[in-house]
Amino acid sequence: MVTTIPHWLLKQAELNPEETAIEMDDGITLSYQELHKESLRYAAYFEKSGVKKGDHVAVLSSNRIEMPVVIHSLSYIGAVIVLLNTRLTAKELTFQLQDAEITLMVTEPDFNSVAGEAAHRAGLSQDKIVEYQEIQPEEVRPTYMQTEINLGDLFTIMYTSGTTGNPKGVQLTYGNHWASAVSSALNLGLSPFEKWLVCLPMFHVSGFSALIKNVVYGMPIFLMQRFEEKAVIKAIRQTGVTMLSAVSVMLQRMIGELGGEQLPHHFRGVLLGGGPAPKPLLEKAKEKKIPAFQTYGMTETASQIVTLNPKDALRKLGSAGKPLSTASLKIDAAVGEVGEIIVKGPMVTTGYFKREEATEEVMSEDGWLATGDLGYLDEEGFLFVVDRRKDLIISGGENIYPAEIESVLAGMEGVREAGVTGIKDENWGQVPVAFIVADTNGAIREEDVLQFCNSELAKYKCPKEIHFVDQLPRNASNKLMRRELLCLRKVDGDKG
Repeated sequence: MVTTIPHWLLKQAELNPEETAIEMDDGITLSYQELHKESLRYAAYFEKSGVKKGDHVAVLSSNRIEMPVVIHSLSYIGAVIVLLNTRLTAKELTFQLQDAEITLMVTEPDFNSVAGEAAHRAGLSQDKIVEYQEIQPEEVRPTYMQTEINLGDLFTIMYTSGTTGNPKGVQLTYGNHWASAVSSALNLGLSPFEKWLVCLPMFHVSGFSALIKNVVYGMPIFLMQRFEEKAVIKAIRQTGVTMLSAVSVMLQRMIGELGGEQLPHHFRGVLLGGGPAPKPLLEKAKEKKIPAFQTYGMTETASQIVTLNPKDALRKLGSAGKPLSTASLKIDAAVGEVGEIIVKGPMVTTGYFKREEATEEVMSEDGWLATGDLGYLDEEGFLFVVDRRKDLIISGGENIYPAEIESVLAGMEGVREAGVTGIKDENWGQVPVAFIVADTNGAIREEDVLQFCNSELAKYKCPKEIHFVDQLPRNASNKLMRRELLCLRKVDGDKG
């Protein structure tokens, strides 16, 4: 059975034409009617440029007002949107442009050079690269316009980080994004005065999911080009922001910036993703009366699929919660034991683009997705995410989870951030090493860190090396990239 719904932006333009849809940190605002009309004009332009239903169009953009307009305009035509990471090199972009079978690329002046080089390498002609300032919106509607959305149609392709080999294009349908938005509202509730702050990049599933909530809920979003703790706190205080999606380091920086102050009562909380949050950070948030809802999800699940319900936030500190109402979860181990997290639900991807073998490796015929993440369920069914399977350190037959060590280090005075990974060892196979960004307010020594770890961790979990660094490698969403930590490692001859 084909399931269709009215196009979500068209519907909001009918229901809430004068209500604010998008508010930018530079003062620009668009109502739903304005967003709809502008998207129609862009759609007519793209149609005139040769874009048709089913074409794959790449978008390489930062969080600019043009980005949601372009996304909705391409949706009106029925094109598939391939979201590109703005931090990628020309070589990396070339692979994705070719792999995704791109027919047109939309970008902005800041990425003119890398976009042009990547497009040239990928065989795209110059007229197939469109910059925002070159777009001349038509004053007419496109001749073909999707007034309805078929939930089974492919909407976006987002590439995984590609920790091993080339990245894979995750296919997400309109139904995947719709189910994610609806399920999130059923879990977190929806305030009549809801406003979501978007500072994560919209090319990332976390930022993009807020854009979908915007048109599914009829909820305004406050769009920031990048995260900056002072600006975020100001926006919460002055613009009525009620919710924020973030990763741990963002929350940590906000708490540091607040000092002895608190956020206003209208702020409902921070949705924390990007991996297990250090328990000391969650405790600091609790002291500050900042509701922090841990969540678990991935690109393959169109953002969150497990989220801690507000009523359980304090008594289940450290848990990612339970599966959203339309999702299911299981662990391939007994209650309380660590195993692989396996999920199922209408927000789960249909598979990887042109990667049938890779899809079959992680997806069962009845729809279960093996995530590659490790966790356990407690006796009440709450999920505790331990780590990524690929980040697991096996030392002398013992499993060591970097996130556990990072959480301990985060609780040490003088440590601002910590990242842990494994190195090869002749005796034990692997041993953990730690990379620390020290707090500027005080100096800590390697022996202090080792002594602290020995008091908090089993001996085999204690880092065998401590490296002090200026910053940790993070991706565009501020998620720690453990695979790059070893590039910061200094051997004995390099120290000092």
